[in-house]
Amino acid sequence: MPCVRLTTESLLVTSGRITDDVLAAVLRLDFDYDGVTVRAGDPMGIVYDEPTLRRIVRDRAAEGRARRTLEGLGAIELDCLDDCAAPHGAEIDYVLRLDGDVHALCGFSAYGIPQLAALGWRVEIDPAYPWQVVDAAAPLSVDVEPIASRPDWFGLHLGIEVDGHRVDLLPPLLELIEGAASLDALGRLPRKCVAVQIAERRWLPIPPERLRLLLEVLRELHGDGPAFVFPKTQAALVAQLGAALHDATRPVRWRGATELRDHGYALALGPRGETAPPRGLQAQLRPYQQDGVAWLAHLRSHDAGGVLADDMGLGKTLQTIAHLLAEHEAGRLDAPALVVTPTSLVGNWQRELARFAPSLRVLTLRGPLRHGRFAEIPDHDVVLTTYPLLARDRDTLAEHGYHLLVLDEAQTIKNAQCSTHDAARAITARHRVCLTGTPIENHLGELWALMDFCNPGLLGDADRFKAEFRVPIEQHGDAPRLVALRERVRPYLLRRTKDAVAPELPPKTMIVRAVDLGGAQRELYESIRIAAHADVREHLRTRGLAGSTIQVLDALLKLRQVCCDPRLVAADAAQAAVASGESAKLELLLELVTQQLGQGRRLLVFSQFARMLALISEGLLGRGVGHVTLTGSTPDRQKPIDAFERGKADVFLISLKAGGVGLNLTSADTVIHYDPWWNPTAQAQATDRAHRIGQKKPVFVYDLIVAGSVEERMLGLQAHKRRLADAILTNGGTGPATLTERDVEDLLAPLA
Repeated sequence: MPCVRLTTESLLVTSGRITDDVLAAVLRLDFDYDGVTVRAGDPMGIVYDEPTLRRIVRDRAAEGRARRTLEGLGAIELDCLDDCAAPHGAEIDYVLRLDGDVHALCGFSAYGIPQLAALGWRVEIDPAYPWQVVDAAAPLSVDVEPIASRPDWFGLHLGIEVDGHRVDLLPPLLELIEGAASLDALGRLPRKCVAVQIAERRWLPIPPERLRLLLEVLRELHGDGPAFVFPKTQAALVAQLGAALHDATRPVRWRGATELRDHGYALALGPRGETAPPRGLQAQLRPYQQDGVAWLAHLRSHDAGGVLADDMGLGKTLQTIAHLLAEHEAGRLDAPALVVTPTSLVGNWQRELARFAPSLRVLTLRGPLRHGRFAEIPDHDVVLTTYPLLARDRDTLAEHGYHLLVLDEAQTIKNAQCSTHDAARAITARHRVCLTGTPIENHLGELWALMDFCNPGLLGDADRFKAEFRVPIEQHGDAPRLVALRERVRPYLLRRTKDAVAPELPPKTMIVRAVDLGGAQRELYESIRIAAHADVREHLRTRGLAGSTIQVLDALLKLRQVCCDPRLVAADAAQAAVASGESAKLELLLELVTQQLGQGRRLLVFSQFARMLALISEGLLGRGVGHVTLTGSTPDRQKPIDAFERGKADVFLISLKAGGVGLNLTSADTVIHYDPWWNPTAQAQATDRAHRIGQKKPVFVYDLIVAGSVEERMLGLQAHKRRLADAILTNGGTGPATLTERDVEDLLAPLA
């Protein structure tokens, strides 16, 4: 039987002309022949047991196999090390390492010694050996306990039993988190284990990839200070911690609030089984809509809020109404649901509630007479109000408790500092749901605002979110942080695209039509650009980009106005261009409209500028083209919508702000964006007024731009913003950087 003793010895190691004492892990190898111990280095082939004079013939072949086993585990025979000398009389046969690699030494203790023991070797470890590992049978213990002073907050403790005492693992793991330049690189280390010191001469070996997963979860849970405390909204992270520990070789014992772990597992897994639609629903749900209703019910059953972020036109309103009706039929809607919507969409919600769920009692709070109806709130199932009135009626609405608070077009509260966001947060509701096709329009702070409303604490406070997610992702393209954010919000955000769930929709063709400026209009553009560029550069030099926002936006606004029509520019310099009558893009639009109408198409024309729509209207009237118009100042919003849908006009002029949401105009098959905007999602929402469920004809989308101008460069910025949203909401790549001084220089460059 091979016998090995693991200990340390001070060896003399020579490197060049320098000789140092090195404390090394060394092995003594013996062989036991029926109670007679023979040193591995003894040259005699036959030995005698002196008390009995028993003759023992050594099995050189077996001893050779034993030596090769040791060497296969990384041991090096001392006689093979020319630059290494042992003290006189030291009983050393093998040296493990001379470089002091703690991880390799603990790896031998963790994996090599058990392997030798399994082969029948007798293994002895010097009690003073400094690289001992915790017994593989020693269980990890995870304690999750509620914090008495903070409702719905919990503390986490992670420990292991060593010699009958519980050792706290979080401090050494936190040191690793703070010291690791990259947890991703840590997981790819070419070694069997990473050794974590937990006591004197005691180490916990963890496989690199397992350690990476563990540290990533702990980093997400860890806040400021040494304690690991987190809100219930981060229960999914506790479930991830369980998954990271589950595959380890040693047992794991959960103690305390184990239901929080189970809650996290359920959220991470999502809905299970089929959910029948409510009996009273007067609509046939599509399969993906049924999944959405099940997802809303799943979140409600686990006291979590969520963001239903389906593409425009996929029926978020219908799915929400079905959920409300299901809650009512189950008897859970014992307090009303409060639905907050843009003013322009109140009528749409009234019609769809009456159409799809006529059994629900609906109270609409709007207009000067609403004050007399506040007392009726508890007598209704659904209460409708608007964002402006929510802020105005905040205190009165907050006097009541609600079963569910629904924010439609929830990007309205994307600015966490605005009064509307504060008013929404002030409402007491058991559950919260946001509906928006654009959870990220410009930057990740908007996603934080929505998630913090639905699930307070999920992403930490705004400062921590900025430091841990926004800056790394937006400014540095940090892929691991992007993945971490995507996983953090995944249980609480449901997004389906039309391409994925509505393949029956007809194709959508995107077309960019460019026009060149000439004559007085081109001269006007260049004169404004040169003056604005000089002013912006001076502000950038003295105030930096953050302090120059107003000047940058003003410069870009003037250039965009020139591209649309010189008559939009309120400056004396524009008089010559106005007098010349030149408006290259307007002429392009009028020709395009005439052409499309000749082909039997019906058109939606969008612009940021209500004044531009008035100029387009004048041009259409001059050509005898009938049309209707919808802007923020339109007194009766429904009147032009009905006129268009009934075919009284084939051209609908719409301001992007007034008509970007809440319209179903599937009778149109052509969308024209007269002027591009920074935000691609705003334009996408406008396009989806026509390209949505119910559309039967192919849809053509035209972007009209001035070639080589600020408009063409804005299309590039749109692509950047779209990639940022896709990276979080789908499995896209890393997000782009925010607007930089280089971007500003490019936007203000001369006409190409």
